[in-house]
Amino acid sequence: MLREFWIKHSDCEQQLKSWYREAEKSEWRNTNEIKWEYPTASILGDNRVVFNIRGINYRLIVRINFRYQMMWIRFIGTHREYDKIDATNI
Repeated sequence: MLREFWIKHSDCEQQLKSWYREAEKSEWRNTNEIKWEYPTASILGDNRVVFNIRGINYRLIVRINFRYQMMWIRFIGTHREYDKIDATNI
């Protein structure tokens, strides 16, 4: 999903690759640890987190299961596309 997105939006490829590498090696136990590492991340209900990619040009929403250390990408898009969705339900 990330690769497909950066093929369309090549200006965010390096940032998405960096985020993926950091997230893959992370062992976050709660949202506070994410906020410590990513102060601009927005914490939503149901263990969803919105990450800003390339400033505020792009938004990445993930849902995290802290117990099993799993993460699902729920949305990636431009800021304008993000404004059209309900981030708490996607």
